[in-house]
Amino acid sequence: MARSFTPKVVTANALLEGDAVWLTEDNTWTRDIREAELITDEAHGDLRLLEAQARADEIAGAYLADATSGEDGPEPTHFREAFRTRGPSNYDHGKQAG
Repeated sequence: MARSFTPKVVTANALLEGDAVWLTEDNTWTRDIREAELITDEAHGDLRLLEAQARADEIAGAYLADATSGEDGPEPTHFREAFRTRGPSNYDHGKQAG
């Protein structure tokens, strides 16, 4: 039996900086998952992923990540995605410095 579609966000890494980024409804990349487009339809999710993957001059490694609707916008449902929202872990910089 096929699993039902769960809400997703399109995520990738910014090509030049390496930061985790999420695709917004207006086709921009944000470093804040709460600003991402929460996708609830599988066909729309597949289309948005294809659109993101075509932007190889901006991002690398685009994929659909499970998310849920939170008070302030989408929130990750998996520890890997929650970890990515905090920025690089190799040393104290970027999001972790604040």
